[in-house]
Amino acid sequence: MLDEHAKKLEIPKNKLIEKALRLYLEHLKRAAYVKSYSQAKEDKDMINLAEEGMAEYFKQIEDETR
Repeated sequence: MLDEHAKKLEIPKNKLIEKALRLYLEHLKRAAYVKSYSQAKEDKDMINLAEEGMAEYFKQIEDETR
């Protein structure tokens, strides 16, 4: 399959492997972010921290609009 696709794309096999590996590693990184956010949504401490941050953000907006 590698040889077939490399010929079709007219690129060396090693370049095709490098690109495929780079894309796969980026996919793994995105999957790790998704997993961490999924875990954070159930973490009460993270929720409280986010809510406190939003309260401060809204206060700053109110102060700037006065």
